Amino acid sequence: MKSFTVIPAIDLREGHVVRLRQGDYAQQTTYEFAPQALAQRYADAGAAWLHVVDLDGARSGSLDNLQIIEAIARNGMKVQAGGGVRGEEDLRRLFDAGVSRVVLGSVAIREPALVGSWLGKYGAERLTIALDTRRVDGRWALPSAGWTELEARSLDELAPWYAARGACHLLCTDIDRDGMLAGFNLDLYRHLAKVAPTLAVQASGGVRSLDDIHAARAAGALGVILGRALLEGRFTIEEALAC
Repeated sequence: MKSFTVIPAIDLREGHVVRLRQGDYAQQTTYEFAPQALAQRYADAGAAWLHVVDLDGARSGSLDNLQIIEAIARNGMKVQAGGGVRGEEDLRRLFDAGVSRVVLGSVAIREPALVGSWLGKYGAERLTIALDTRRVDGRWALPSAGWTELEARSLDELAPWYAARGACHLLCTDIDRDGMLAGFNLDLYRHLAKVAPTLAVQASGGVRSLDDIHAARAAGALGVILGRALLEGRFTIEEALAC
């Protein structure tokens, strides 16, 4: 049985640590932490993994913050990183930079056959499928390109599709809760446990307290991504890891 993992997150924009409100680039909070120093802080506290998002890359389709990601990964921490991966060359660049697991968002939604081939080529443990979602007209829709464009495929279509092709890790954010400190959408993770029970789901979006971490675990998630709550001191990384 897989263990439950607490994963601190660092979102990068123009080299700075930031958080967006509901994925809106116009609603950004910039923090004074240096990315590498913050990563080291989490590592020193005992975090085994770090989640890094290149927000510039997510929108532009290029790996704009690759140098920072590489500097963090080369420092010995296991990094799960994404934002801007559109083709296999981007995938290899992240692996070459020392990233342990690449997060595939827009390309996983738009080109599932391609990503399915990468699962076979690189192995499921090296890839995280990111199906970030929001409720639209009664279905779990899948926005892409930094959550700026709505795609035709739904979460209920793609999550089981990837599970059937051997995917192991699924990151799923309720976009409407992201950065809102409103708690995880537990119904979403219970739903995923039913439609794709073999996937190790990472819950993301809205955590505000240690109780939310326990609740996500009880709802079937096997990991949590922690961003704003850590940056704003609602609890410490040490307290989160103790969960």
